Parts: sequence; C-alpha cells; structure tokens
Amino acid sequence: MPSPQSGRPDGAGATAQRFERDTPTLLSYAVLGCFTFWLYAFGPAVTLLRDELGFSYSVLGLYEVFWSGGAALAGAVFAWAGRRLPREVLLWGSALATAIGAALFSLSSGVPATLLGAGAFGAAGTMLLAVIQAILSDRHGSRRDQALTEANVGAGASAVLAPLILGALAATAFTWRAAFALPAVALLVLYLVFRRRPLPPRVDDHADGPAGRLPLACWLLVLLTAISSAIEFCLVYFGPQMLIDDGWTAAAAGTAMSSNLAGILVGRLIGAGLTRRPGRSIALLTASLTLALASVMLFWLVDQPAAALVALFLTGVGIANLYPLALALALEAADGQEDRANARSHLVLGVLVAAFPFLLGGLADHYGLTAGFALEPALIGLCFLLLWGGVRARRNAVPAPRPTGALGRSGRR
Repeated sequence: MPSPQSGRPDGAGATAQRFERDTPTLLSYAVLGCFTFWLYAFGPAVTLLRDELGFSYSVLGLYEVFWSGGAALAGAVFAWAGRRLPREVLLWGSALATAIGAALFSLSSGVPATLLGAGAFGAAGTMLLAVIQAILSDRHGSRRDQALTEANVGAGASAVLAPLILGALAATAFTWRAAFALPAVALLVLYLVFRRRPLPPRVDDHADGPAGRLPLACWLLVLLTAISSAIEFCLVYFGPQMLIDDGWTAAAAGTAMSSNLAGILVGRLIGAGLTRRPGRSIALLTASLTLALASVMLFWLVDQPAAALVALFLTGVGIANLYPLALALALEAADGQEDRANARSHLVLGVLVAAFPFLLGGLADHYGLTAGFALEPALIGLCFLLLWGGVRARRNAVPAPRPTGALGRSGRR
C-alpha cells in the first residue's frame, strides 16, 4: 500500500522508497524492447507491403485503423483481465498472442489477412504493453515514473534499430518478413529463462471495497497520455510529407526521420537520468512540452534542410518522455485503480491515435499540408492545458498531509 504522501500529484513523498532494478523490472524492460521493435517496424513494413500488393493510399490508412481498433479493444478489456488473471498469465499469454498477430501480418499474402493480422497485433501488443506498465507500477509504486522512463530507453533503441534492420533484410533473400521473427525469438528466450520467476502481485488500494469512478485528475492525465502519443504518430506520418513538399525526395525524407528517432533515444536517456530523483515528473513534462512546441514550430515554419534536421532531432528529444511521464502521473492519480486507469489510457489512445492523423490528413486535403500541420502545435498546446488541469484537480482532491515531526520525510517540495 502506498504511503499517504505517495498520492500526491508528483510523487514527492516517494523520497523514502528505494528504486531497485530487480528481475521483474529488467524482464519488463526487455519485453518492452521486443514489442517496440515490432511497433516501429510495422509502419515501414506496411509501405513495403503496398509495393508488393499494389493497394491504394486509402487501404494503406486502413492498416493504422485496424491496429488502433485492436489497441482500443485491448484497452476496453485489460482492467477486467487484470482483476481475474495473474500477471504471469497476462504477460506470457499476451506475448504469445502478439507473436501470432505479427506472424499473421507478416506471413500472409493478401490484404484481408494482413489487415486481420494488423488488428490482432494491435490488440495483443497493446495488452502486452499494458501488462508491462502494470508490472512496473505494481513493483515501483510512486517511483513508477523512473521505471517507465527507463523502460522507454530500450524502447527508443528498438525504434532506431527496427527500420534499419527491416530495410537491410528487405534487400536480402530473407525479405523484410524475417525482421518480424527477431522479437519472437527474443521473447521465447526470455520465457525459457524467466518463466518460473514470480512477478509482483496486483496492487489494489480498494481491496476492502468496490472500486469507484476514476478521479477527474486521472481522466485529464489519461487524455494527456493519449494525445502525447497522437502527437508522435502525426509527426511520423506527415513529417516526411512536409519534407517532400519542401523539395526532398521520398528516400531522403524517410532517411531524415531517423534524426527524430535519434532525438527520441537521446531524450529518453536524459529522462532516465533526471527521474532518478523523485518529484520531477511535472517539471520534466512541462519542459518536454515546451521543447516539443518550439521544435515543431521550427519544423513547421522553416524550409531549410539543416534547420529541418535540427528541428526533427529536437522534436524527438521533446516528445521522448511525454508518454511515460504522463502515464506515470495518470496512474498516480488513479487512487488505487491503476489497472483501470492503465486500461482506459489504452482505450482512449487507440481512438485518438487513429483519429488525429486522419483529421490532419483531412485538413491537409482541404487546406494544404502546411495549414493542416497546424494541428500538431495545437495538440501540444492542448497537452499544456490538460497537464495544468490534471495537476490542479489532483491537488484539490488530495488534502495536504498533516505536519509531523519528521519534516525531512513529509514529502513537501
């Protein structure tokens, strides 16, 4: 059970809790790296699949819709599954299901089957992501911000490596499909090594009574978590098109996006270092949003190649920690209903990650891509409001702890 201070909005009372990278923590980091490899290989794989099957851009967009629909389905059922199944069953079961979905997508030869694979991959992969986050939250409590940020360092490395490995294998007899087998092999090894290791039990502050509704602060921070992801997806989909409109070739634009992925990796390394001291989540999230807004504006408004590359890199640094820090704050504000908050974040994320890129594309069709891309800084501005509202609602809902003799452990900042 968390201490009274751990319910505070920035985890300031966690100063007495020691952070330990034990077996469940390191296993979660490794499994997340496997899932992220699949995730960041998925987009380039759809592009290569289109070259093979010759389907339209509209059909190409359906792959993201199917993936997001699967993610929303996982978000709808995770809280139910989390109450009824042990963490070990959820972890290894969803890992197996993700591997099956990835295999269905990568090994099928027609549009219907690969779309079905995309949906299965989105559902199972999101369930896997949710249980990883739940394990880290169960294990580290109010220090979950550090755990989630560190976990995303490995995820950032996978994000950089996945497109490179997929592209390299695409030029060989193995084809790009071989890349999708690599995380499955890694997960099999992890299962054989760690299958008998116990995972932390589910933490439930409402064990003595029924869980109530999620607090307003939690809902605002759940929205912040989902929109943070939508910001990244909008840039992934439309950043290369912005460069092409500025005169870049398609190949050069795709290569330039690696600058953004490198920025994400650097940003997560920085975030992992800064979150080693508790109580920094809100300040770090505010700084990240500020950098993301400034760099997105630079990318949006300038057309010089060097400035575009710098802007993409800085945008990566800015958006790198938005999702893990926002999620950590949302779980902190859940008041013992972490599984429910985790599930709702993925449900909302699945909807918004599909909706906002679609909206940006619609705006671009009607008003031009430059005008449509204004949605990206607008979403970052909305994140500022959600962060402010979530923190304010949390502080209003949680009474300040009563003074004690141990002022050094009172959790004040």
